[in-house]
Amino acid sequence: MKFTCTQENLNRGLSIVSNIAGRNATLPILNNVLIKISAGVIRLSTTNLEIGISAVVRGKVERGGEFTVQARLLADYIGLLPKENIELELEEQTLHIRCGNYKTFIKGVDSTDFPLIPDLERQKPIVVKNKNFKKGLSGVIFAAAMDESRPEISGILFSFSTKELTLVGTDSYRLAEDKISLQSEAEDKKLIIPLRTLQEVYRILAESTESEITLFINENQILFKLNSEVELISRLVEGQYPDYQQIIPSESKTQAKVNVGDFLKVIKSVSLFCKPGINDIKLAFVKDKNEIVVTAINSAIGENMVKVEADCTGEDNEAVFNYRYLIDGLNNLNKDEATIEIISNSAPGVIKPIGDDNYLYIIMPIRQ
Repeated sequence: MKFTCTQENLNRGLSIVSNIAGRNATLPILNNVLIKISAGVIRLSTTNLEIGISAVVRGKVERGGEFTVQARLLADYIGLLPKENIELELEEQTLHIRCGNYKTFIKGVDSTDFPLIPDLERQKPIVVKNKNFKKGLSGVIFAAAMDESRPEISGILFSFSTKELTLVGTDSYRLAEDKISLQSEAEDKKLIIPLRTLQEVYRILAESTESEITLFINENQILFKLNSEVELISRLVEGQYPDYQQIIPSESKTQAKVNVGDFLKVIKSVSLFCKPGINDIKLAFVKDKNEIVVTAINSAIGENMVKVEADCTGEDNEAVFNYRYLIDGLNNLNKDEATIEIISNSAPGVIKPIGDDNYLYIIMPIRQ
């Protein structure tokens, strides 16, 4: 195996694939990146047995072959090299790397034991605009459960309906939903994709200049073709996603329109006086004064109350929420103004961005 490529191309490819290669003591081969040259194509691949990522690197091939070396080590080293051509050559189970005045070799492992990354049948492609997909992911992945003891909510629900995709994330304390349009028609289908998979997809898309991405789905796997050179394949989460629509309030007793930036500043300042571990702040909606009174009390350090201007309609009302969940929701609205709707201090509150009917954020109150 021998090839030459630019430092920029190799560095970009390694930064895409090396993130999922961790410290796996049980199967050390999973810490490695597979460098494979076949039919003149240089391909880098990594897997953690749940996710597989491959990236094509442009370069000049002199001799084909395949080999694996530690992914993080190679990525870190290549990232430090000057932006010049790099020559990589395999000699006796050792990868020799030459770039300008730099010359090193890295011992690796034969590719025989590297897990096979499956390939899906590429039928019925689902095409979506890159910017829409990134917006949808960023609006819901923060709300998914980090604890994998309930795998069905430690992933994101993808619900396809003809030319629309609904994304949902929840940890049972709050829920985010966003609807995005598709560029191609899709069959009605629901599936749950692991949070880690979508975090990787979002990370790669953040650096992508492609205008569209393509999805392929089979019974238990999904393939993301992120651009002409990068593909990510992942298993799906087994199980039934909760019937979340039954908790979305169909009406509200109090509505308040707020400036998102101003409201965020108030919540952050009041949150300094929350009770540790509870993170509770009270929102009192005062219709006649068109204001929300935000309060937190901590018997050990003091009390803080701030009044924020709001266009209130309906009844005077109040509810107590976890300030962290409020901040998360407001930070992901991507709009200057939002509507907050509540029924009572025991029912879910709803936050909606003004000017975007496709997104909503639901937060459960803290019962006193």
